[in-house]
Amino acid sequence: MRASACLLLLLAFICAGCGPTVDLTKGLQVTIVSTGWFDAGIVNGQNKLVPTASFTLKNVSDQKLVTLQINALFRRVGENDEWGSAFLTAVGSEGLAPGASTAVLTAKSQLGYTGSEQTRAEMLQNTHFVDARVQLFAKYGSTQWVKVGEYPIVRELLTR
Repeated sequence: MRASACLLLLLAFICAGCGPTVDLTKGLQVTIVSTGWFDAGIVNGQNKLVPTASFTLKNVSDQKLVTLQINALFRRVGENDEWGSAFLTAVGSEGLAPGASTAVLTAKSQLGYTGSEQTRAEMLQNTHFVDARVQLFAKYGSTQWVKVGEYPIVRELLTR
């Protein structure tokens, strides 16, 4: 009797996570709050600017999205190689209910531009400055990563 009850409980837990899979390219809405170049302060005696994107996510599907994760890949315009990245857990095991939105999430690259002879504002105007873009990939639970958006990094100085 006890084994049957345990088996029934185990099946209930397994089936609870067996809802239809959500296509995040259609079921997740990305709203960009801002992009720009974050003033990362002075590193090794040089001013440092890193590409940054702040955004919210809204669950526009009819399913709860559990353990929603974002991988932000930063690339310089005209290049395909990854320049930097940021990994974020948007929502944990509590999930994101249908129609609900996350708080503002901020992804900052660990790589960027440094300079010692120019102010941060002057760095953005440098003739050798190459703009960047961010690609956002999302997954929830045990699903695969999917691209949910690509956005230019505006040539603007961010201080927070």
